[in-house]
Amino acid sequence: MSTDTAHAADPASESESRPPGEAVGRGSAVRTLLRLWPFVRPVRVRLFTAAFVAILASSTGLVIPLVLKWLVDGPVADRDPGGVWLGAFLLLLIGVAEALLFGFRRWLVARPLAGVEASMRSHLYGHLQRLPVAFHDRWASGQLLSRATTDLMLLRLFLAFPLTFLLVNGVTILIGVIILLAQEWTLGLVILAPAVPMIAICSLFERKYSSVARRAQDQVGDLTTVVEESVLGIRIIKGFGRHRAQARDFRRHAHTLRGTELHKARLLASIWAAIVVLPELAIGAALVLGTVQVADGDLSAGTLVAFLSTALALRWPVESIGFLLAISQDAAKATERYFEVLDAEPESGRPDNREPGPAPAPETAAAPEVTAPPRGTGRSPDAGPRDDDPQHDRPSPHGTTSRDTAPREGRSSQDGERSQGGERSQGGDPKDGRSSQGGGMAPAAGSGRDRDPRGGSALQGARTTPDSGPSQGGDPAQDSSASRDTDPQGSDRRGGGPLCGDGFVGGLRFERVVFRYPDAPADSPPALDGVDLHVESGETMALVGATGSGKTTLTALVPRLHEVTRGRITLDGEDITAMDRARLRALVAVAFEEPTLFSATVGENVLMGAGPDADAEDLDRALSVAQADFVHDLPQGADTQVGEQGLSLSGGQRQRLALARAVVGRPPFLVLDDPLSALDVHTEALVEAALRRVLSDTTALVVAHRPSTVLLADRVALLSGGRITAVGTHQELLRTSAEYAWLMSGEGGDAPEQGPTTTGQEARTR
Repeated sequence: MSTDTAHAADPASESESRPPGEAVGRGSAVRTLLRLWPFVRPVRVRLFTAAFVAILASSTGLVIPLVLKWLVDGPVADRDPGGVWLGAFLLLLIGVAEALLFGFRRWLVARPLAGVEASMRSHLYGHLQRLPVAFHDRWASGQLLSRATTDLMLLRLFLAFPLTFLLVNGVTILIGVIILLAQEWTLGLVILAPAVPMIAICSLFERKYSSVARRAQDQVGDLTTVVEESVLGIRIIKGFGRHRAQARDFRRHAHTLRGTELHKARLLASIWAAIVVLPELAIGAALVLGTVQVADGDLSAGTLVAFLSTALALRWPVESIGFLLAISQDAAKATERYFEVLDAEPESGRPDNREPGPAPAPETAAAPEVTAPPRGTGRSPDAGPRDDDPQHDRPSPHGTTSRDTAPREGRSSQDGERSQGGERSQGGDPKDGRSSQGGGMAPAAGSGRDRDPRGGSALQGARTTPDSGPSQGGDPAQDSSASRDTDPQGSDRRGGGPLCGDGFVGGLRFERVVFRYPDAPADSPPALDGVDLHVESGETMALVGATGSGKTTLTALVPRLHEVTRGRITLDGEDITAMDRARLRALVAVAFEEPTLFSATVGENVLMGAGPDADAEDLDRALSVAQADFVHDLPQGADTQVGEQGLSLSGGQRQRLALARAVVGRPPFLVLDDPLSALDVHTEALVEAALRRVLSDTTALVVAHRPSTVLLADRVALLSGGRITAVGTHQELLRTSAEYAWLMSGEGGDAPEQGPTTTGQEARTR
C-alpha cells in the first residue's frame, strides 16, 4: 500500500479524492446497514432468538407494575401479610427471570458475532489482495488498516447491542404505551405529549452526528497512517533528527481527532439532555394529575402506583434512544467506509472479456513473417514436452511445458563474461556469435542471432543465398546478411521474431502499447505512447532510459499490475488479457528495484516465487544464482526470520533475496527492474555471471542503468518520453544514439537531442 506515490492521495481526508461513498452517506443509515445482511445471514437464527429473548426479558419487566397494582389494592389495603409476602416473592422471581433472560441473550450473540467480525475482516483482506495496484497507489494504508480494525469493532458492537435493543426498546415502548392507555388514557396522553418534539430532535441529531462520525473515523485513519509511517521510517526520522517534527505532526492529528470526538460528545450530551428532560416533565405532570384524580376518587391508589411504575420502567428505553442512535450512526458510517473498499472493482481472475488489443496497423505492420520453431528444439512452440528435458514441467503461456520456450541454439549456459566494451578480446563471444575482429559484431552462422548490427531491419540488407558466404573486406553487417535473413533451419527472419507457419510470434511482444494512469488528468500525455518492442523467445532485452521515461511502468504491464490503455502485449503470441491472471503470473516472474520482504523466514520469502512442490534444492539453487550465500551464515540459516519489511537485512541482501525469489521458479519469462542497483561491484560481477546461466533459458526484460547490467542483455531498447526510440546491441547504440551514449557515459548536463527514432516496423523487426 503505497503512501508516497506521485498520484497517491488520502481518499478519506481529502474530499476531492475520496472514493465514491458520499452518495451512500446521503441515504438513510438503515439502507446502509442493510448491506451487512449477507454477513449476518449465517447467524440469523441465533440473532433472532437473542432478540426474542431480549423482548421477553423487557416485557417481563413490565409485569412488575401490574404486580405492584395488585399488591397495593389487595394485600396492602386488606392488611394481609401472607399476600404481601407472596407479592414480594413474585417480584423477586420476575427480577431473577429478567436477569437470566438478558444473560442468555448475551450468550446467544457473543460467539456468532465474533465469527461475523472475523468473516468480514477476512473478506476485506481477500478483496484487498485482488484489487489492482492503482487502487493501492491512491489509498493511504492507514485508511485501509482502520477499516479492517476500528470500523469492524464498531460494527460488532452495533450488532451485539444497539441492533437488538433498538428493536427491543421499540417493542417495549409500544407495549408499555398500550398498558398506560389501558390503565388511564388521560394520563397516558400526558405521557405521550413529548413524543413529537423528541422525534424532531432525534432527526436533527441524526443528521448532524452522521457527518461528525464520518469525519472522526476518517481522522482515525489519518492518525493510523502517521503512526505506520513513523514506525516504518524510524531510520529516516532518527537519521535526520526529525522525531520532534514527527511528534508535532502526530499531536496535530491527535488534537484534530480529539476535537471531533468532543464535538460528538457535545451532540450526544445535547440530545441526552432533551430526551431525559422531556419525559421527566411528562411523568411529573402525570403524577400531579393522577394525585388529583386519586383525591377526587376517580382513580385508585394502586392504579396510580402501577401507572407511574410502568412510566418509570419505560424511562430507560426512551432515554437510551440517543445513545443507540449515536452508535447506529457510527456503525452506518463504518459500514459505508467498509463497502467503499468492497465496491472497488477487483482484478478478474478470469481472462478479460474485452476484445484483444489491436494488431499493428497495416501501414506500420511488419512484413509477413515465416520462421522456424525456436532453435535447439526443431519443434513447434505448441508441441508437448520431450522426455529428455529436465525442465519439461515448466508452464508456458499455452498451458504446455518449458520446451515451448526452449533456448535457441548458441545460448550456452557456459557463456564467458563480456568485457566493459561488450566485445571479446579473443575469438568473439560464443553467446552472441559476435566477432571482435574488424570492430564489427557480425552474427556467426547458426548462432541464432539474426539482427542487423547497425540496428536496422533485416529487410534493409542485401539478400544473399545461404551458401554464398560473406563478402571479403565489406561491412560486417552486409557480410552477415545471409545469416540474418535465413537461419540454419531455413526460416525467413525478416520479421524479427520466431514464427511458426501459422503466424505465431514467440517471446514477449509489445504492440502499439499506450498507457495512461487512471487518475491522470485527461489532457496530460500518456506515460507510454505507442510502444512497439519484441523480445524474442530465449532473448534478454535491456530496457534503458532516463529517469521518468516509463521503464518501471512498462515492466509493470507484463504481469498486468496495470492494464494497457490501448494496444496489446503478447507472450508467445497469446494476448495477456486473454490469459487467466494466475496462469500469467505463474509464467512471469518479477523483481522490483525496491525489494519487498515479509515477516517470515528467508526460505519462505524466496519460495514465494516457486510452486507448492518446490524443495530445498530449488531454494539453494536460487540463493546460489543471487549470490545470497550470506543466508547460510544467519543464526538459523534459511529458517531465520527477517522481520517486518526485511529491515534486519541490508539493502543489498534484501535485493539478492528478491532476485532469488524471481528465479527460484525457473520462469519462462523474467522481468527485472534494475535488480543489481544495491550491490557492490564485486558481488554484482558474481551475480551477473550466475544470471547469464539463468537468462540463457529465459525470455527476459531487464531495466538497466549501468553498463555492467546492460551487458547481460543480447539487445538494448532505449525508452525516451514513453516511446521506444532505438533498439540494438550495446555497441550499436553507443555508435548510433547520442542519448544512449550520454546515459551510459554518466556525464552531467542535459541529454542530447535524440536523432531519428527507430520505431514502427524498424524497431519491431530488430
